[in-house]
Amino acid sequence: MHPFFLFTGSGPLVILTSYPSIEDPVLLRKLAAKGIDKFIAFSVPLSLAKERYGGHFDHVCRDLKESDDLRVLDYNGQHALHLFHFRELGVPLLHEPATSRW
Repeated sequence: MHPFFLFTGSGPLVILTSYPSIEDPVLLRKLAAKGIDKFIAFSVPLSLAKERYGGHFDHVCRDLKESDDLRVLDYNGQHALHLFHFRELGVPLLHEPATSRW
């Protein structure tokens, strides 16, 4: 499992996915289908996510099924921002759709 901290148009969230890269085309399509097509992403060390979310992390992992390769670990942006220091996260990756409305 790979946790990622995303800054999206609707606010920060933390996801858990089986995809090793936030840039995986299938994962990007799944995020876009949920209305997340432009974001800033940070990789979160797995051990840090487990430590900060504790039992909730375990619950989300137990709830994953083979067909579920994307779960939201935290959709409360204020909570997520207070759980992590920026210095603990990976290098930011900027993603936006190739086509723009402008």
